[in-house]
Parts: sequence; C-alpha cells; structure tokens
Amino acid sequence: MLDFLLSSDAIFALITLTFLEIILGIDNIVFISIVANKLPENRRKSATNIGLLLAMVQRVVLLFLVSFLVSLKTPFYTIDNSWLSISISWQALILFAGGLFLIYKSTSEIREKIEEPEHDAEGVKKKKVSSFKQAVVQIVIIDFIFSIDSILTAVGMTNNLSPNPDHALVLMIIAVVISILIMMLFANGIRHFIENHPSIQMLGLAFLILIGFMLITESAHLAHTKVFNNEIGAIPKGYLYFAITFSLLVEFLNMKLTKKKASVEQS
Repeated sequence: MLDFLLSSDAIFALITLTFLEIILGIDNIVFISIVANKLPENRRKSATNIGLLLAMVQRVVLLFLVSFLVSLKTPFYTIDNSWLSISISWQALILFAGGLFLIYKSTSEIREKIEEPEHDAEGVKKKKVSSFKQAVVQIVIIDFIFSIDSILTAVGMTNNLSPNPDHALVLMIIAVVISILIMMLFANGIRHFIENHPSIQMLGLAFLILIGFMLITESAHLAHTKVFNNEIGAIPKGYLYFAITFSLLVEFLNMKLTKKKASVEQS
C-alpha cells in the first residue's frame, strides 16, 4: 500500500484530484456560506464546520458504494453480432453512466454560469432556516447534490491506477479528506480567489468534460467493445494529467500577464 501511495502516478493523481475536488467544491462553499449566514453570527462557523465534517463522512460512504459497484467486473449481458460486440458489466455500466453525467453536469454548469450566474444562489437564499440543526441538515443536503460529480471525478482519476482496487479507494479517501480540510481552513480565501479569477472554475468544469469522455471510453474498453472488429482501447491517464497541467500552466501565465498589465496601467 505504502509503495503505491509513494509512486509518482499516485502522487500526481492525488495532487490533481485534490485540486479538482477543491475547484468543484467552490459552489458548495458559496451555498454553505449562504445557509450559515442565516444563523446568529456566533453559530455560523460551527454550523459550517459540522456540516462539512458530515459531508466528508457522506462522501467517504459514497466512495465505498461506488467503488463496490465498479469492482463488479463479471458481464451480465452480452451483445455479439457482425458489427458490434459488447460484454456489459456493472463496472462498465457505472463508468459509462458516470461519464455521461459528468459531461451533462459540466456543460449545463458552464451554460448556467454564463447565462444565469446567480440562479442557484437565489434558490438557496429563499429556503428558510429556523434552527442550527436545520442549517446543518441543509448543508449536508447541498453537499450531497454537489458530491456526485466529485465522486465520479475521483473514480475516473484513479480507476486502473493499481491492480488492487483498495489502493484506489484509499487514494480517493485521502483526496476527499484533504480537500474538505482545506475548504474548512481556507474557505473564504479560496472563494475570493475564484471570484477574482472565474476562469479557474471554468477550467475545472472543462476538465470534467475530459474526464467524462475518458470514463466513457474506459467503460467501452472494460466491456471489450468491438466495432467492426476494432476494439476500443483505454485512454492513458498520462494524457489527461498532461492536458490538465498544461492548461493550468497557461492559465497561471495568463493571470500573471493580466496582473502585470494592470500594474503598468496604474503606474
């Protein structure tokens, strides 16, 4: 286990996944803040922290559930004709459905952020909170809604990293725990950074589209899909890591250039 966690693939996957978990959690932080702000000031921080801790437990439970379903590799239905051959298993089905969900969720989020940036926030603001317990329950419900894409992203980033599925599960749990702890410690700072650089969140949503397509191709590969006798192969994770790293590097260079331009104009 330790050898796997200290391997370059695992470390890179952990860093990338933790980053994506934090980026995907920004909307979560915003909505949690809206709910917490309805309480008296002395109860807001504790409501946020308790809600996030319960959310962390909730995500770990969901990881166990999804990991169990992904481990079911035995085909339960086979399609085999002259041009198409598929051996459908629960593993392939979950990855395929997860890929479709990530593509749908990310594209709809991008559209909503461009056309109706305050739509979801207004809906959360209208919900009444009359007690501390009710606020915590709302925070847990909000996190559950936002945790689906987070869990599927974790599965997509770690699937087939190791022949032992327990290794990937431990890596996902570590990433979730680190991201939640960072959000608890630096929630306001992270939120202000994203508000000042909204392109970072757009980039995170674009990465979800990549991960969604990767999950779909991986599900086809695991189902031994053949189209006109040509088998569909899996996309190596290295391509995904390179795309994410390169995109982030370009974005940070662009941010630095914009900041330098602004300082020159002011002087």
